[in-house]
Amino acid sequence: MTNTREMAQLLTLVRSQRPLVHHITNYVTVNDCANITLSIGASPIMADAVEEAGDMAAIASAVVLNIGTLNSRTIEAMLIAGKSANQNGIPVVFDPVGAGASKLRNEAAARILNEVKVAVVRGNLSEVRFIAGLSANTKGVDASEQDGGDTAEIARNLAQRLGCVVAITGAVDTVSDGERTMHIHNGHPALSGVTGTGCMCSSLIGSFCGAMPNQAFEGTVAALLCMGIAGELAYEKAGQVGNGSFHIGILDAVSKMDANILEEKMKYHEA
Repeated sequence: MTNTREMAQLLTLVRSQRPLVHHITNYVTVNDCANITLSIGASPIMADAVEEAGDMAAIASAVVLNIGTLNSRTIEAMLIAGKSANQNGIPVVFDPVGAGASKLRNEAAARILNEVKVAVVRGNLSEVRFIAGLSANTKGVDASEQDGGDTAEIARNLAQRLGCVVAITGAVDTVSDGERTMHIHNGHPALSGVTGTGCMCSSLIGSFCGAMPNQAFEGTVAALLCMGIAGELAYEKAGQVGNGSFHIGILDAVSKMDANILEEKMKYHEA
């Protein structure tokens, strides 16, 4: 694992490269995903038409597939984009929002994982438990309080099975590539009160992986550190005002974050 300073410098790399991140994401959070991508220094494109999904993926630096609001057209577009990314050596980040909640959602997640080689899977504990074939008590798109377990073991085992990086986000984030596993302790409970913070995490992961396609583990850890620290800074500045101000404060904090802030405030350790 890179040291603290090297980890912080990954943010500088994203801003210098300005990777293009192609999203096929859910319409509840599409604006937040675009803005968090811009705030970190990457460039978003939110194109979900079947007719252009493959072309857009082919010119992107990373592709983010998010199943938050599904229909048959967007499922097909995701598969086209994912396969195009694979053919062009472009990393794919998969966000299995609400996996376990419905037959359509479950079948879509299975198809994407079977037909597309993903670089990173990011979800809450319930979603990742379901993807891993473990019992999961779905609560719509939120993690169920009934679901628990050793997140390091769950992430590690799934990462080994899928051959990718697995990130479980929550009060403590866990990231594993099957060999290395990290726990990230940055963040604030208020993040769970704003819709789309998980989706924004996936956009940040796509931004970092787009700048360093062969370092998905380091990129995922750096992305989640940025989001956690942004949550802390946003709450300090705007949390007492209310959810709306806190929401905007997250974007403000990411846009003003630099390597020095990241290095000073990051809290993570190897599992």
